[in-house]
Amino acid sequence: MKKTAHLAVDLGAESGRVISGSFSDNRLQLKEIHRFQNDGVRLGEHLHWDVLNLWREIKKGLSLAESSVRSIGLDTWGVDFGLLDASDTLIANPNHYRDTRTDDMMDAVFEILPRDEVYGKTGIQFMQLNTLYQLFSMVKSKSSALVSAERLLNMPDLFNFFLTGEKANEFTISSTTQCYNPKQKNWDFEMLNKLDIPTKIFGEIVQPGTLLGKLRPSIAQEIGYSTSVISSAGHDTACAIAAVPASGDDYIYLSSGTWSLMGVLLDQPIISVESMAAEMTNEGGFDGKIRFLKNIVGLWLVQECRRQWAREGDEYSYAELTEMAAKAPPLASLIEPGESRFMAPKHMPRAIQEYCQETGQAVPESKGAIIRTVLESLALEYRSVSEQIEKLTGKKYPVIHIIGGGTQNKLLNQFAANATGKSVVAGPIEATAIGNILIQAIAMGEIASLFEGKTIVKNSFDVGHYAPKENAAWDDAYAKYKKLKGK
Repeated sequence: MKKTAHLAVDLGAESGRVISGSFSDNRLQLKEIHRFQNDGVRLGEHLHWDVLNLWREIKKGLSLAESSVRSIGLDTWGVDFGLLDASDTLIANPNHYRDTRTDDMMDAVFEILPRDEVYGKTGIQFMQLNTLYQLFSMVKSKSSALVSAERLLNMPDLFNFFLTGEKANEFTISSTTQCYNPKQKNWDFEMLNKLDIPTKIFGEIVQPGTLLGKLRPSIAQEIGYSTSVISSAGHDTACAIAAVPASGDDYIYLSSGTWSLMGVLLDQPIISVESMAAEMTNEGGFDGKIRFLKNIVGLWLVQECRRQWAREGDEYSYAELTEMAAKAPPLASLIEPGESRFMAPKHMPRAIQEYCQETGQAVPESKGAIIRTVLESLALEYRSVSEQIEKLTGKKYPVIHIIGGGTQNKLLNQFAANATGKSVVAGPIEATAIGNILIQAIAMGEIASLFEGKTIVKNSFDVGHYAPKENAAWDDAYAKYKKLKGK
């Protein structure tokens, strides 16, 4: 009998993958069947996503499935979207969240709606890349695309439409837009009207795990089979958190990658003056949960250092850089990872050195010292955010679950335990694909609940355990770090 599988299409901001997942003997087996690049494409002065190339690669990956496919689910990064016209045709290639069209748009919105009113309605952290500011930039420029639009679909919803012909706005991805009101549990039409953003483009919101239907006949013929398409948790972080191998919600999660997303699962949003000041965000999760979290600059700093050194002729793997960092002197210098100079510097290593010099610290000279400075600073930022979370929720969390590609950096995992004084559980690495597949399996009746799914995750994947060490030295470093942040 041919084995059955669920396919997770996981699109990140740099690459995409199609992962096959099969259940057997209370275990889940994964197999990557296709991987492809996802690069922004500049056209004139604007940066876009190459949607048609992504669509071709998705279909290629689906066609490579070796097992009988029970369902397909798709997740992506947040905030970006496509617009359909009255004939359900994609009007233009969606813009990239790093496109400059949102420059100054936050201030323009706040001239109409005060900052605290926008946060009070949406509970979303202020970032100029948010869908709200992308749309308002189109209002300001009198965009013909927006005038012609009949429907907005965030990226996972857009590809689900390509697959099935069904137009639905999935909850977790909708919640990232800063157009959604988590208290009303719907789009905030009052706010959108005040900004002259056409409300007709916002459709029905469906929960993760909704069966959208079967593949379009033309797609089924092209890839060689027909199957069900599930609106999984459309936002990749929501998928990843669904795979955390914990039995309850008594933990802090940390999705570690280019960005670090750190938070907890709640039944209700926390929207207050204090949470706004702490730059906390309230996004949707599986089973109606709220992901109360903060976006933190993550391994981007390491990635940019590596890219810069490669440009200069020195090629290093991430493992080699981490090994060099482990040999460097501990806690010699610190940076504030979220400072604006580190967002897109021309030369990341030099920017780190200049920061240390300007703040009267030892300047890291070697490559290992620079990387160690980054990793230790990230760990201390984790402590800062975890303290904010505990203060705002009024609850202590003894464990941090680290998920995502960053779990492979064992040195950072240990630093996170040292800095926070909490136990750290790292893994699984493929949490996003695993969570996507679990949600599909629940929707298809193959497993009964997310609790059962998490048990399967524990049985199937190894995780790393890290206990805090060197508490006094890290406490001293944290006092120094807080002074840097308060400068």
